[in-house]
Amino acid sequence: MAAVVVQRRHHPVRLLVLGDSLTFHGPQGPVPADNPRLWPNVAATALGGHAELVAGFGWTARDAWWALTGDPRVWSLLPRTDVLVLAVGHMDTLPSPLPTFLRQGLRYLRPDGLRRRARDAYRTLQPGLSRLFGGRPVALPPHLTVRYLDSCVRSVQAFEPDVQAVGMTPSVHVSPAYASVHTGRAAAERAVRAWSSRTGVPLLDVPPIVGEHVRSRRGNPDGMHWGWEGHALVGAAMADLIRSVAVSHSEPAEP
Repeated sequence: MAAVVVQRRHHPVRLLVLGDSLTFHGPQGPVPADNPRLWPNVAATALGGHAELVAGFGWTARDAWWALTGDPRVWSLLPRTDVLVLAVGHMDTLPSPLPTFLRQGLRYLRPDGLRRRARDAYRTLQPGLSRLFGGRPVALPPHLTVRYLDSCVRSVQAFEPDVQAVGMTPSVHVSPAYASVHTGRAAAERAVRAWSSRTGVPLLDVPPIVGEHVRSRRGNPDGMHWGWEGHALVGAAMADLIRSVAVSHSEPAEP
C-alpha cells in the first residue's frame, strides 16, 4: 500500500490513536488523555493538529479491533480522521502465565475480598511463573496481533480510504512484575515487520527511541511505562514519521 496523500479541505492534521497504557501513563502513573505531555499530544502539536486517544490498560491489537467495531464514539471520529495510529502490540508480547480469559476474569470475582486475594496472589506468582515458563504464553500470539492490526487498517480504509495508517514495533520493558522476562518480543516484531512490508503500513521503531530510557529506569518505576522524556522522544519521532508519509492538508487543486 503506497502512502496516501490526503486531500481535503484545509484543516489541522487529526490523529486517531488506538493505544494501550503506554499512551497515557506518565512517570507517576496514568494521566488524562488531554495531558499535553503525552506522546500522542506531543506528536499532534508538532504537526499543528489534534489527537483523539482511545486506549485502555493492557490493550492488545485485539482490543483496538474491538474498539473500532464496538465503540460508537470511534465511529464518529473516523470521518474526521487523517491518520490512524495503531499504538498497540506492545502488551501483546508480555508473559501471560494464565490464559487471558482467566487473567482478565479475576475482576469479576465476588465477593470483593475474594477478588482482592485472587489478584494479589496472581501478582505475587506472576514474576516466578514468567521465568518458569520462559515468557510464554504471551498475552496475544504474533499471528493474532498481525491479524487484528490488518483488520483495523482494512476496515477503516474500506470506509475512509484517505486515512493513512501507521503502526509501531513492540516496546521493551524491565518490569519486576514480569521478572524482566520479554522473550516473546522478538517474534512479535518479526511478524509486525513482515506485515508492514506486505501492506506498506509504516512503522515507528520504538526500542531505539526509548530503550535506553526504559532500561536506565528514567521512566516510570514499574520498568515498563515511560517518563516525560520518553513521551517527548516518541511524540517527536511519530510526528516525523507522519510527515514522511506525505500527509497533506492542502485544498484540492483547481481543475
